[in-house]
Amino acid sequence: MPETTPRGLTGLAFGGDYNPEQWPESVWPEDVRLMREAGVTMVSAGIFSWALLEPAPGTYDFGWLDRLLDLLHDNGIRADLGTPTVVPPAWFYRAHPEALPVTAEGTRYEFGSRGAICHSNADYRAAAANITTRLAERYGSHPALALWHVHNEYGVPVSACYCDSCAAHFRRWLATTYGTVDAVNEAWGTAFWGQRYADLDQINPPRTTPTVGNPGQALDYRRFADATMRENFRAERDILHRLSPGVPVTTNFMTALSQCDSVDYWAWGREVDLVTNDHYLITDGRRTHVNLAMAADLTRSVAGGAPWLLLEHSTSGVNWQPRNPAKAPGQMARNSLAHVARGSEGAMFFQWRQSRRGAEKFHSAMLPHGGTGTRVWREVVGLGASIDSLNPVRGTRTEADVAMVWDWHSWWAQNLQWRPSEDHDPRERADSFYEALYDRHLTVDFAHPEADLSAYPLVVVPALYLTTEAAGNNLRQYVEGGGTLVVSYFSGIVDEHDAVHEGAYPGALRDVLGLTVEEFSPLQAGERVRLTGPDGCEPVGDVWTEFVVPRGAEPVWTYADGLTAGHPAVTRHRLGEGTAWYVSTRLGAEGLDAVLGRAERDARIAPRAGLPRDVEVVRRTGESGTYLFAINHTDSAAEVPLDAPGTELLTGEHPAGRLALPAGAVRVVRLAGTS
Repeated sequence: MPETTPRGLTGLAFGGDYNPEQWPESVWPEDVRLMREAGVTMVSAGIFSWALLEPAPGTYDFGWLDRLLDLLHDNGIRADLGTPTVVPPAWFYRAHPEALPVTAEGTRYEFGSRGAICHSNADYRAAAANITTRLAERYGSHPALALWHVHNEYGVPVSACYCDSCAAHFRRWLATTYGTVDAVNEAWGTAFWGQRYADLDQINPPRTTPTVGNPGQALDYRRFADATMRENFRAERDILHRLSPGVPVTTNFMTALSQCDSVDYWAWGREVDLVTNDHYLITDGRRTHVNLAMAADLTRSVAGGAPWLLLEHSTSGVNWQPRNPAKAPGQMARNSLAHVARGSEGAMFFQWRQSRRGAEKFHSAMLPHGGTGTRVWREVVGLGASIDSLNPVRGTRTEADVAMVWDWHSWWAQNLQWRPSEDHDPRERADSFYEALYDRHLTVDFAHPEADLSAYPLVVVPALYLTTEAAGNNLRQYVEGGGTLVVSYFSGIVDEHDAVHEGAYPGALRDVLGLTVEEFSPLQAGERVRLTGPDGCEPVGDVWTEFVVPRGAEPVWTYADGLTAGHPAVTRHRLGEGTAWYVSTRLGAEGLDAVLGRAERDARIAPRAGLPRDVEVVRRTGESGTYLFAINHTDSAAEVPLDAPGTELLTGEHPAGRLALPAGAVRVVRLAGTS
């Protein structure tokens, strides 16, 4: 079995991307001295260095990288060494211009950015395998090497190419997936609009058409593009495994739904030895710490609950959003330690030294333009000490309370053209349901819809438009076995080929929900409906309503106005030993909280009393003990109840009964009697 922890790293990882090629070599010793001052334990290197390592075809210059790795090793710093295959050199594209990707409209991109790759191109694949082989042969046993880092952020900025090479590759993929052209015709429903194919050779990628194309074809092309990137990752990974045994291989994911929508991370999580992730705050007015928690929980879930590693985030502002505010004092530490609380084995940044040139020169770094006299530097040094204090949590696992079902294939299908309402956004529903659970102080695991859910008392399904028959059966069996399920609208509608399930909506979820939907009734922009129900609670819905007909389910809230007035809006269905809830409109925070509160009672989840909003409490547990992470995202001091006395790892205090949590602070308590 491949190793899953960075080789030679005895504590949590702390450091960032190091790009010394941007600086005179005379700066390197000063960099390493400052790394030691900051407590850096590992850096990522070589990710964008192909043009330096192979300045001309078949001509190699490894001297600078030899000296860098030796310098790092001499100073006790480990290396996450990249294969630089995200940016082939200019000479490669001059020789192989067809390796540049083509858009659906037929435009071929130019060299001059990053990630401009046709992943089906044979010349690119051969060149990537060659440089990976050279690196593995030279550095596979280097004492500084802790981790191999293949490529960089697959799927960003380009995942799919529509060139003739991809067309041929797509046909081969279809032959492997379906076997015959008749099976493709059946899956895609090509009888509609006379789209039937007589031979696989007639099929092209879903390039631009006069009006909407075939949705089954478009969905399969998303799958094909993702699978093709994975093929290239596996090719490099297998070279590294063969030539550098014992060193884990990863590639940096971008699991946040706000950052990447082209990669099926359930599939990718099975391919890497160690799941790693990049996360950047999206400053769109939302509570950024909630998006961070969600991304961390999703990353941990992709890792199967095992520890993972935050490979990139920012010390302060980024440079690629319309507005890029600085992080507030203490926010960098809160962000970093929130990832650790939710399973990361450290906190890495992009990047070590802030660039003077290039597209990311205004992106913050561990060592800013202003040097060591800056607030950011002082906070980096303080965070390094905190990370070192938390080494005992290494190898422990985060405890989850509930699960949320998420599927990238369903997201892809939902976002195809011509749906009942462009205002329904599956990512928005996932964000909103997650935020509601976060505000109820519940830690969330994410789960594939066909995964075993029996360990969770409550499972939430915010958006599952594409629901396979197996997934529908899985959710039914979960409820029959005693689970509590909450499902949001427009779920269960189509199968894996985007074909509507036979019979009434919601298709694959009719039985578990105990109802049918006669008709969707999306709302106009700005239109709202009022719901009436128990305890005088009258939440408001928007975007979507439905004509729901109970078939065993009982209405809990009813539409009070609008076209669906008098029809059930929220239902509850007792099935076997469990209960299934259905929400047929888009509820805001108040409405979601009311529904989830009742579902929690069904699931026998005790309310998290005494915790203020935006104070998060998460536990990691393992052989070394149980560690309670308390993070205060507010401007007011708070108190957190403790199950047992313990030792606070960052201050050395010994709280009992209640933990004092200053405004903006993080505390980590090793609870007594848990080793």
